[in-house]
Formats: sequence, structure tokens, C-alpha cells
Amino acid sequence: MFDTMTMTKAFGAFCGAFLILLLAKWAAEGLYHVEGHGEQAYSIEVEEEAGEAEEVAAVPFEEVYASADAGAGERLWRQCQACHKLEDGANGTGPHLYGVVGRDKGAVGGFGYSETLASMEGDWTPENLSGFLESPRDYAPGTKMSYSGMKDVEDRANLIAYLATIGG
Repeated sequence: MFDTMTMTKAFGAFCGAFLILLLAKWAAEGLYHVEGHGEQAYSIEVEEEAGEAEEVAAVPFEEVYASADAGAGERLWRQCQACHKLEDGANGTGPHLYGVVGRDKGAVGGFGYSETLASMEGDWTPENLSGFLESPRDYAPGTKMSYSGMKDVEDRANLIAYLATIGG
């Protein structure tokens, strides 16, 4: 059934198909190559005029907080639910956030704060909460909170506005 000639033809067909596949791949890479082309690539230098590049002034948190949307903050709260609860006295991995806006720092009974937060003076004002939410590790070095931070000032203001509506 299978003689030498049939096996040779099958092997030749396989080699031919493989060769066509390699040539097609090579042609496609040549046509659609997205990386730099070495010597063929060139760049156009554009002179910048001094004064054209203006720095964007940061809007103070107080102004952003004044127009914050608690409804948008409620949607942002879902990120916090994994560790915090809104019910008074119901601590999770983190302390409960019932009435957190205006509350003393490190004041939730029954929660084991880090040494840094337990020794901090003052209240959780909206500005203090914003600083903590922006970068917990920078605001309170040694904090147990593993959250990396909320960089957008509007998101922080919205979340704090929502938390201000809970308890207190």
C-alpha cells in the first residue's frame, strides 16, 4: 500500500507546505513589522519655544471637595468593602468607617492600629483623609493598610463626600 514513492511524495508535500509557511511568515513580518527599522528610521526634531509649555496648576483639594459627588463616591466605596465596613462597631480587616469624617485618628475601639496611626494626633478631616487615601504608606509610614493609593483627586473627594454621609 505504501511504497517508497508514496512516502517520498508525502515527505515532499510536507516540506513544500512548510517552506510556503516560512516564506509567508517572512513576507508578513517584512510588511507589518512595527518595531524600529534600524538605519532606515529617522526622526524629525522640533524646536520648542520657551513659554509654550505651561505647567498645569494643581487645584486645591478644598475646591474639588466643595463640588464632590457622594453618588460617585458610593460607587468608589466598592473597592473599600473588602477590608472596611460601614456599620458602627463592625471592624473587618480594617477599622469600620462609620462616622470616619471628623473622627479622631486611631480612635476605633477594638481595632489594632499600627503604631504610626495609633500615635497620630488630630482628626480625620477631609484633607487628612485625602492625604491618606492618596498614598497610605507615605502619609503614615508603617501603616498596616496595604492599599496602594487613589491618585485621582476627584475620586478621593467623591469617596470622602460619600463617607461624610455615613454616620457621624
